[in-house]
This record gives sequence, C-alpha cells and structure tokens, in this order.
Amino acid sequence: MPRPDAKIYVAGHRGMVGAAVVRALEKAGCTNIVTRTHKELDLTDSAAVRAFYEKEKPEIAVIAAARVGGIGANSAANSLFLYENEMIAMNTIWQAAEAGVKRLLFLGSTCIYPRMAPQPIPETALLTSELEKTNEGYALAKISGLKLCEFLRREKGLLFHSLMPTNLYGPGDNYDIVHGHVLPTLIRKFETMKDVVPLWGTGSAIREFLHVDDLAAACIFALDLENPPDLMNVGSGEEVTIRELAEAVKKATGSTARIEWDSTKPDGTPRKLCDTSLIRSLGWKSSISLEEGLAMTVASYRAELAAGTIRL
Repeated sequence: MPRPDAKIYVAGHRGMVGAAVVRALEKAGCTNIVTRTHKELDLTDSAAVRAFYEKEKPEIAVIAAARVGGIGANSAANSLFLYENEMIAMNTIWQAAEAGVKRLLFLGSTCIYPRMAPQPIPETALLTSELEKTNEGYALAKISGLKLCEFLRREKGLLFHSLMPTNLYGPGDNYDIVHGHVLPTLIRKFETMKDVVPLWGTGSAIREFLHVDDLAAACIFALDLENPPDLMNVGSGEEVTIRELAEAVKKATGSTARIEWDSTKPDGTPRKLCDTSLIRSLGWKSSISLEEGLAMTVASYRAELAAGTIRL
C-alpha cells in the first residue's frame, strides 16, 4: 500500500477510471493526491507535462488518461486515437522518468492483443500477430506506452509497470450512444428507447466486463507489489455474448423494448477473454459480479442523470 502521505499523481482523474483510482486511494488513506484537469494541463503538450512533473515532484504516477470510445468512434478516427493516446502515453511516462518519478503505473486495455489471439489471452500474446483493425490506432498507442515503461525499467531501474484491463464499466462512464463503449451505450438505449432498441452486429461476439471499482482495487494491489511484472492483465473471468449482455441490461433497467440486431454492422473481435492467472497467482481477483455491477451502474446512471452530471 502506498504510504498515506506519499504524493501520488493521477492522470485522467475526471474519467471513469481515474475517478475510481482516486476513490480507491482515498479509501486506502492516501491524503496527498495530485490531479489536473485537461484545461489545467494538456497531456499532449510535452513541455507542459515536463513543467508539471518538475514543479509537483510526485513519488508515484498512475496514468489513467486517454481518449476512449467504442467500435464506431475508433474505426472512424483511428488516426486521432493513435495520435492523442500516443502523445499522452509518451509525455506522461517519459517526462515522469526525466523528472525523477520513482514509480509509475500505466493503464492500457486488452485491445493491445492480436485479433485472433489464443483464448483466454495471456500477456505473452502481445505482438504475435495483427491487431483488430477497428481499434488499431488506440491499441498501438497503448502498446507504445507499456513498452516505454518496460524499456525505462530495464535501462534505468525505474519501477514503471502496466495493467491491461478488459472492458470496463461503472459510475462516471460515457453514455454517448454514437461514440460510447458497448455496455454504457446499452444502458442508455434501454433507458431511453421504449419500443425498439437497435444494436450493432449479430450479438455473437463474446466479451468480458470488469467493474471499474474492481480495476481500481487492482491498481492499489499492483502498487503494493515490491517487484511487479512489467505487464499484467486485469479481468473478471466472466464471459458473456453481446446478445446475453443486452438481455441482462434490459432486465437491469426494467425495459420492455424489443431488440433489433443490424448484422450489416461489425461485431468486432469474435472473442476476447483475458487470462488473469498471473495477477491471481499474486493474490488479486475481482469481487463484483456482472449482475451486481449492472445494478450498481444503472443506479449510478440514473443518479448522474438526475444530478445533471452525466457524460453523454
């Protein structure tokens, strides 16, 4: 566990992941957490990031900042997702090393793995074959980030390491129907569409989902390891087809709408389950089931909507 007075920088604290990390650190008793909004610090600006690190001198950095989106957003703007996420990763990691940050945890995504990787996907599958084209830009940027951490650790002895979480959901998610990820998009559709809910693909793709508070707990766990692996997957181990997920969200929201699948749209990667045997062997496992997590997330969606704080 980080010392209660350790100065910890959390990049992306207003996003779903970063906010969850801050909550988890505060729950663990950490009292010296440093954050910056995008307006206060543009992470694509190398000079600004360097100045920030040199001024604040955090002991630990958790990099949870990224431009994120679902299949539609990624496939329509691979160039933007590559550029912005590459710049964020390179600046937050390299400038941390230059400024003397001793420990850094970089958060990526299991989309870094090849489209046809063995299932469940082990960490060793990285760079063994081609990526899924619909989110190739985002994946390449995240691969660059984790590799930079690996190289800096090897060359300079810095304790920079990475976690690759599976598909995430939870409070503070982005519920944009056009650009959002599948689960928050499903929640918003079932909450707002009364007769018919149109969905992309055939529903046959198989996915794994992890509640963001479980990921935050994994971050605290990883930061407590004296000699963590360079890269660890983080997942729930629960598999579900998108069709089954849609039915589960329909039930959680109480919707009576009919689901209409559009098979002319892509399903994405056929199956994606990450192998979490490494992190489990070290003593961590998820604790929030999909059923419990969906109920919590629907409740948070409604609360955020009522409070006017929802991200759409």
